[in-house]
Amino acid sequence: MQSQTKNNPSTKNEIRLRVATSNRDDELATFSISYGYEEEKSKNKTPGKWVKYGESITIMGQVFNGGNFYFGGKLSSLDGYTTEASLVDDSLKIEISPSSYEGESLGYWPKFISLKPKERGAFLSWLSGNRNDPDTPLGYVFIYFYGLERRITVDSIKQAVDDDEFKSLFDEVLRLKGIYGASRSFSNYATRLLEIMCLLRPHIVSNPALEKIPQRDSLLFKYRLSTTVNDKKPIPAELALDWIRFFPDYNLKKPARRCGYEFSQMFIRLYSKKYGDGIVVKPNKTRLRIEYHPASSSLRGISLPQQDLPDPSNLKGPVNKLIAIAEECTAELDAYSRYLAKPDASQTDIEAVLLLPDEISDLGDALGLGEFKKWADDAISIKKGLVDVEEFWSYTKTPLPSKINKKEADLIQSLAQKAGYGIAPDTRYHHTKTSVDGKLVLFPEGHGKYFEPSKAYSEMGMVLRLGAMVATIDSHVDQAELNFLVQLIDHDTNLSPTEKQSLHAYLVWRLNTPSNIIGLKSRIEALGKTEKKAVSRILVGVAMADGKIDPEEIKQLEKLYTLLGLDKTLVTGDIHGISSSKDGLRRSSSQSETTSSPPTSFQLDESILAIHESETKDVQGMLASIFVEDEPIIEYDDSTTGSTNTEEEVGIDKQHYILFEGLIRKDKWTREEVEKLCRDLGLMVSGALETINDWSFDKVDAAVLEEDGDAIYVDQEIVEEIEG
Repeated sequence: MQSQTKNNPSTKNEIRLRVATSNRDDELATFSISYGYEEEKSKNKTPGKWVKYGESITIMGQVFNGGNFYFGGKLSSLDGYTTEASLVDDSLKIEISPSSYEGESLGYWPKFISLKPKERGAFLSWLSGNRNDPDTPLGYVFIYFYGLERRITVDSIKQAVDDDEFKSLFDEVLRLKGIYGASRSFSNYATRLLEIMCLLRPHIVSNPALEKIPQRDSLLFKYRLSTTVNDKKPIPAELALDWIRFFPDYNLKKPARRCGYEFSQMFIRLYSKKYGDGIVVKPNKTRLRIEYHPASSSLRGISLPQQDLPDPSNLKGPVNKLIAIAEECTAELDAYSRYLAKPDASQTDIEAVLLLPDEISDLGDALGLGEFKKWADDAISIKKGLVDVEEFWSYTKTPLPSKINKKEADLIQSLAQKAGYGIAPDTRYHHTKTSVDGKLVLFPEGHGKYFEPSKAYSEMGMVLRLGAMVATIDSHVDQAELNFLVQLIDHDTNLSPTEKQSLHAYLVWRLNTPSNIIGLKSRIEALGKTEKKAVSRILVGVAMADGKIDPEEIKQLEKLYTLLGLDKTLVTGDIHGISSSKDGLRRSSSQSETTSSPPTSFQLDESILAIHESETKDVQGMLASIFVEDEPIIEYDDSTTGSTNTEEEVGIDKQHYILFEGLIRKDKWTREEVEKLCRDLGLMVSGALETINDWSFDKVDAAVLEEDGDAIYVDQEIVEEIEG
């Protein structure tokens, strides 16, 4: 009913309806619906005047110093039918009441002259104070606001308001909005009035906050857009973003609304990346109309000065370009938005920071990544990137886990990558992981978003693993051994700069991590004599890199041969064979012929290095076939599990064992992938995973598979325990 009463100028403020109560036309009922009270007849003939701020006036024996209201007996509304709604007339009946008093006549369009005596008293009590009680009935605030509205939209246009007062009125409306803006109605009217003031005297008042998120009917936005187009200037990114929010035929989706700041930043960056300074829109024929819809019923028919400007706000062509960018931003923010929708989720959570799209990943600096980057840079410059896992983990702001499984390794890699670093070991490329009490190596820039390791990279990684085992065999890494391994990387022309950087970090990690032969022994035992010989040459070649072989090193090599399933009696023969093929190792001039005297300085003959590299190349291809993970290939004939893998011996039936052997080829699977494997074997996913985990518990007292949403993780440490 409020919408009907807005256009009714009747002083009785009443609408009458006749409604049929039966089928007989003569049986009608009449209802009266009132939205106010009749104006009390005033005998006050004093013309209404504006009381300025700071001007003192006495009403009912009370002094008013705040001003900013009309006072008197005669001041008509613009339509000429009624009295100005905000006019304070002290000749009317007034009963002093507390400002909290709320009577029934405070309707949709309250007027001072239509209030009851106690309500007038309550309004004057509020007007005489600081006018800042947020619990004041909103009708009183609106009556006061009506006066400000008239002063601005009528008197100021007639030049009856100087610039100082205009600025003071602007500040007062802004103050009221801050106090009573919880009312959506009041906030909208106040915002619109502030916009009009910015348009009327832009050299006097402005407020950037009004332009940040404009309402869909924002006059200030439409004016800015119109003047930009009229001047044939590019639409800047911020204005383009406002256009998206303003456009009536497009609604921002949930990620854009839930993550408003992130969406804004991403939109601005993508827009600037695609259009530079912005798109240029040709002025259209539709003209801009500045229409102001006042809150006061006394100001119907108000007109404002108009400029001859185009109105491009509803043009679909340029907006479609902006919508395409908005949709891209929305899609990129979807995962981040869904995380923030979880109970107790926060933007400062490391999981949230890691879900930020790459275009705005720097926003994470303020959420903790900045501190992490400083720590990482210091570690790289001072310690070659070598850090403790425990210290690294502290930046995830989560408790230290008992061990590093697939999920923990993914988190480490994601945090480093989001901050702009690479990590070693990276399970995706180095095929191993660290431990809770172990080390990590950080390096700048990282592998990059689209890194795909080459065959040469994988082969060199295997060589470095074996080389590091030999170099650390006596718990001390000789500089010559280190230089030999470093130069193997640097001299390989098949490696890209990124691959070399990654391998250097991996080498540092290997040299600072206890030797680990998990997975190596069983694989090498399965090799033929030729392949085993190639592995032995790698081990001896690294040991000889420092130009000498000590008896202690020979003993250590024999132990290592044994651990890897090689014949330890071949060590001395391998050393002699490699030495003979090189015509001996070059010694430094000051070194004696005895093996007990160490060289005074490291000198590695380039020809010897070349021979080492040549031999290394010969076996790299073979090593890759031994150590690099392949995609799972599941055979279904009886030979799959082998003669020893009977159900009685392994503790699980053939189909589930085949599935287990297929799954352990990768650390992470999608549920869809596992469903396909199970379907081919005639198994159901949930039951199969449960059966394998029950079997795993029987063998090693731990589950080997873990479900997390649509992902299924394989715990390779448990796999190693199962396989013995």
